[in-house]
Amino acid sequence: MPELPEVEVVRRGLHQSVVGRRLLGARVRQAQLRWPVPPGLDDLLRGQLVESIDRRSKYLLMRLAHGTLIMHLGMSGSLRFLPQPGPPGRHDHVDLAFEHGVLRYHDPRRFGAILWHSGLEGAELGHPLLARLGVEPFSERFDAGYLYAATRGRKLAIKQLLLSGAAVVGVGNIYASESLFRAGIRPSTPAGRLSRPRCALLVDAVRQTLADAIERGGSSLRDFVGSDGQSGYFQLDCLVYGRAGEPCRRCGTAVRVSRDQQRASFFCPVCQR
Repeated sequence: MPELPEVEVVRRGLHQSVVGRRLLGARVRQAQLRWPVPPGLDDLLRGQLVESIDRRSKYLLMRLAHGTLIMHLGMSGSLRFLPQPGPPGRHDHVDLAFEHGVLRYHDPRRFGAILWHSGLEGAELGHPLLARLGVEPFSERFDAGYLYAATRGRKLAIKQLLLSGAAVVGVGNIYASESLFRAGIRPSTPAGRLSRPRCALLVDAVRQTLADAIERGGSSLRDFVGSDGQSGYFQLDCLVYGRAGEPCRRCGTAVRVSRDQQRASFFCPVCQR
């Protein structure tokens, strides 16, 4: 599933491709995604100027004059801007047409979403899908004090807390494993046992891990490609994720893997306490 770094890579690509351009309309070939694509999407979008492309957690927000298109890539979705689009493929469900190209939504599993939030309904951040999300990892609010307060009394493993999105958004399985390794914290550690200094280490590790992943174009383990069709390469730099049995890049001890709620956690038994 595309996580925050992958979605941010797509956002940056779309910023270059569509911001400042006017929509000619929309072609919906398959409306049954995770939630149905709004009927009359072509009429809603036609003639509107794309003012900005923003991100909230793993949602992309295409802000237009009269509302916001809220998009989610789901498990296998992609958004590619095609200056010279060919015929659509089997899983190319929605096209957003511009004068100089098409933004094409491709989703084999159809677990993504394309929704419309009218400006008459208020700010899009009040939408039910966005209103209760945790803080953004690059925001000023996400600091040691915040994470320390969010973990008090929590018996849940710190990795599971990161994955839940309740405290901070966008830290998927790869990035949680890598962040915890960088911070020297074992994934199974109860969140409530973290001291304030260890919370500070984890905040810094989360930010740096996500920043590094964005710089490398995200991680392409299965279906992910950016808006230009390029794959990401962060998985080639992983310190522990996917490296069970291989030597730790710091101490040489074999990396271990454990499983919790069908998620694999990779860690070094020496470097992570």
